[in-house]
Amino acid sequence: MADIHHFQLPALRAAIAEVVKGFGSSPTEVDLVTDNLLAANLTGHDSHGVGMLPRYTESFLEGGLKPNAHIETRIDHGALLGLDGHSGFGQVVGHETMLLGIERAKTHGSCIMALGNAHHLCRIGAWAEMAVAQDLIAIHFVSVLSRPVVSPWDGSDARFGTNPICIGIPVSGQPPVILDFATSVIAQGKARVAHNKGEALKPGQIIDDKGQPTTDPVFAVKAPMGALRTFGEHKGFGLALVCELLGGALANAMTLREYPTSRRVLNGMLTILIDPQKLSPGDHFGQESMAFIDWVKASPAMAGTEGVKIAGEPERQTRAERLVDGIPVDSNTWRDILLAAEKLDRDPQLIQRLAQGNQ
Repeated sequence: MADIHHFQLPALRAAIAEVVKGFGSSPTEVDLVTDNLLAANLTGHDSHGVGMLPRYTESFLEGGLKPNAHIETRIDHGALLGLDGHSGFGQVVGHETMLLGIERAKTHGSCIMALGNAHHLCRIGAWAEMAVAQDLIAIHFVSVLSRPVVSPWDGSDARFGTNPICIGIPVSGQPPVILDFATSVIAQGKARVAHNKGEALKPGQIIDDKGQPTTDPVFAVKAPMGALRTFGEHKGFGLALVCELLGGALANAMTLREYPTSRRVLNGMLTILIDPQKLSPGDHFGQESMAFIDWVKASPAMAGTEGVKIAGEPERQTRAERLVDGIPVDSNTWRDILLAAEKLDRDPQLIQRLAQGNQ
C-alpha cells in the first residue's frame, strides 16, 4: 500500500499552480486549470484531480495539448452553437463554452452546444455546477478520443472510452442535483488511483488482456492492456454508445475507431441548457422538485447506511471534510507529479516546499 500525504488546500494550490506554469500558460489559464483539478480532489474524485498532471505533461510534450487555446465558434444559430476547442486545456475551453451557453440560454430559454476538439474536460460535474448556479438545467453527453479502455457488453477487448453523462438540476431552496457518472463501472482514473495505492478493484469491474475477469487494476494502466466493463451490463453499454454518437460523431465529428498511441485525451461534448423558468413560469417546478426530493429522502435508512443521498450530496460532504482534513494524495501519484514538474522545467523541490506550506 502506498503512503498517503494530506495537503491543506492553500498549500497544495500554490504547488499545483507552480506546476501548471510549466505549460507556458497565461495567469488566467493557470488559475482555471489549477482550481478545476483541485475541485475534483475536494469532491472526492481523485481520478480527475491533480493526478492528471503527468498525463497532461506527456500530451503537451507530444504536441497534443495546446496551452492558451480558446474556443472558436464554427456554427452560430443563436440557440444552437458548434464550437472548436483547438486542443486547448479542457478547463479553459469548457469554461468558455459554458459562459457562452449560459448567456444564450438566458436569452433564448435554451441552448444546444456541440464542443469538439477539447483536451480533457476533467470532471463534467463542474460544468453542470456552472449552469445550476445560474438556475439552468444542464445535460451533457461526452465522448473520449484516446486509447480505448472500456469493452462493449459481451465483448472481450476495449473499444471506447469511459464516455460520461452528466445532468445538473437546480432545486429551489435546496442544493442542486448533480448526476455525473462514467458509463464504465468506474472511471479509468479510479483504476489508476487504485494501482498507485496498491489496491485491488472489485470483481466485475475489469477484464485482463485475454478477456478474462480480474481485479488487478494494472490492466487499465499498463500493457498488456485489458478493459474496464460498462456499468449495468448492456444498459451502460447502450449509454456509452449514445455518448460516442452524440459527443463524438455529432459534437466532435470524430469517433473512437482505432487505437491511437499518443497520450492526448480529446473530448467531444454535446451540452443542452434549459431555463426552467421559461418552461414552468412561477415556482411550480421548484416547489414540485423540492417536494419530491423530500419525499424520496424520507425513506427509512437501510440497515448499515446513512440513508438516502441525492446525487451531488456525497461530493459536498467530502468537500467539507477535505477542507478541514486536507486533500489526500498517494505517494506514487505525488512522485509522478514531481517528475512531471521536472519535465516542464519547474523545480520539484520548490513544489514540495510549497505543498508543505513553506514558501
